[in-house]
Order: sequence, then C-alpha cells, then structure tokens
Amino acid sequence: MRWNNLAENPTTPGEAALFGTDAVTTRTFDTPEFRGITFHEVRARSIVNRVPGASRMPFEWTVNPYRGCTHACVYCFARKTHTYLDLDTGLDFDSQIIVKINAPELLRGQLASRRWQGAHIAMGTNVDCYQRAEGRYRLMPGIIAALRDHANPFSILTKGTLILRDLDLLVQAAEVTDVGISVSVGFTDQELWRTVEPGTPSPERRLDVVRTLTDHGIGCGVLMAPVIPFLGDSPDQLRATVRAIAASGATSVTPLVLHLRPGAREWFMEWLGKHHPHLVRRYERLYAEGAYAPKWYQRRITRQVHELATEFGIGPSGPGARRRVPAAAEPEPPGPTQLTLL
Repeated sequence: MRWNNLAENPTTPGEAALFGTDAVTTRTFDTPEFRGITFHEVRARSIVNRVPGASRMPFEWTVNPYRGCTHACVYCFARKTHTYLDLDTGLDFDSQIIVKINAPELLRGQLASRRWQGAHIAMGTNVDCYQRAEGRYRLMPGIIAALRDHANPFSILTKGTLILRDLDLLVQAAEVTDVGISVSVGFTDQELWRTVEPGTPSPERRLDVVRTLTDHGIGCGVLMAPVIPFLGDSPDQLRATVRAIAASGATSVTPLVLHLRPGAREWFMEWLGKHHPHLVRRYERLYAEGAYAPKWYQRRITRQVHELATEFGIGPSGPGARRRVPAAAEPEPPGPTQLTLL
C-alpha cells in the first residue's frame, strides 16, 4: 500500500506525504457492523485541504477525516482516490477505510494559526464523515467543537443518521457561526436504495434527520443526488421523492444527475451489467462524451424538480440552508428561496 503517496498533490515530485508507514495501525473488529472491514488508523500531517482551482465545488477548503466509505454506494465519485494507495476502486473502497485519528487536534491547531483567515470549511464532500466508522472513532464531535470554539463557518453533507448524535454541538455552533447542513436523498425507491446504496440508512431515516434538525432550528437542505437515469428519473419517482423531501421540512432541494468519473464509472457499469444489462447500451450512449450526462438531460431533470418543488411548497432556499441560529428561543422567519448546493 503506497502510504507515502497520500499527499495533497501526489503527482508533485518531492512533496511530503501526509503520513508515513510508521504512523499506520491496521485493525479489524469482529462485530456484525464491521465484519469484513479493515481500518487503517493513521496520524495525518495535515487535515484542512484546499480544493483544486478547476473544481466545480462552491467552496475552497475541506476536511475529510476518512478515506473509503462503508456506505458502498456503487456510483460514488470518490472511488478513484483509493488508487493513490494501490487499493482498488471497488471492494477495497468499501472495506479498506483510512481513519485520520488525530483529525480534531490537527484542525484545532490549524484554526488557531495566525495564517488561517476563518474561511468556510466543507465536510462530507469526498466520503461521508458520518459513515459507520464514525460511530466507533468519534472524530466529528472534536471537529465540530473546534469549529464552534473558533466561530468558523462550516457545512456538512451526509447520508448518515449518526449526525443526530452531535445535535447539541451543532446547535451550539450555529449560535456563533454559519452552519450549513445538507442530507443526500436522491430517491425514495426502496428497491433502488437497497441495491445502489447498500450501506446507508434508508431514505426515510435520512429524511427524519432533516425533520429533526429543522425542528431544532437548524435549516437543513436536501441534495437530491444522484438522480439515476432510467432507474430513478421517471416522473412518478421524481414526484414521490420531492413530495417526501417537502414533507420533511427541508429548506431546499437541489437535484444532481448521476456523474460517472473514472473509477466510479467502471464499478457502476459492472454493477449495471449484473443488475440491469438491458440498460448498458443506453448508458454508454448517454455518457459517451465523458463523466457527465448531456446538458439537455440535466436541464430536463432540474426543470422537473423545480416545478415539483414549487408545487409542494418547498421553495429551495439559500439563507435557510446555511444560517446562524440566534441565541433567542424564537427562530428566524424563513428567507427568500433559491436553489443551493449546500
């Protein structure tokens, strides 16, 4: 395993790795929830990562306490990152989990640095920081506490219900800085969920998270992602999903069509060939130009979701999904609405 390639820019000659082989402890746990999973505990050398300038992401800095993800979503775009370690993008990504056990202390040190300007930090943008491993390693409470203590704005994107464990910390942080929470729910179809997101909580449980956060004064948006062509994009499926999102009290709904980057593309297409072989040629045509579906298809899905959001009164919102919760008991009135990613 090429631990020394775990640098922020691993292709840059001579750049120091984020940690070395002497800092790695490998563990397995013989419990039902972790059976078949190997954890590699590392002491990272840095934790706040700058997003490449060419990225489409609307933020500049991220914190990722884990690599690999037991959610095992067959479409996960982050699968390619495992190849930096000589691990494969399929089963290894699902079962070989890198745990940066010193993430909270590293972050606290970074936030205290005179060079840090208090920029927004996004979490859950690579792999889920509330995947099952977090139940054992409990890195996020220390991370959120550090951000709270430095009044540093942040956002979290998750499919994990474990975020509710840290509800009190999130409420405290929202009293002093801007906190944005988004939950990912691309569809409510039970059969589709069980096959493409086998390690995640059900869509209904994720929407319960939205409801609970909203009830505690933390506006929570839903990233409706991914919308999966030919499997989760029928008018009835889109309607059912947006209706459920609206019923959860979400402040926003943002559709995102499935994209298939290298690493994810091969694993997804292998899965598709096993489960829906009749769709392989249609996918090859739809994604013939690269990782993203054609613009016409993306626009069609976005228009349909916008119309449904209007029908169900969910009016996607910017301020509502990332806001400071006042110390007073009375919540702020909802702001104007617009679609937002986080």
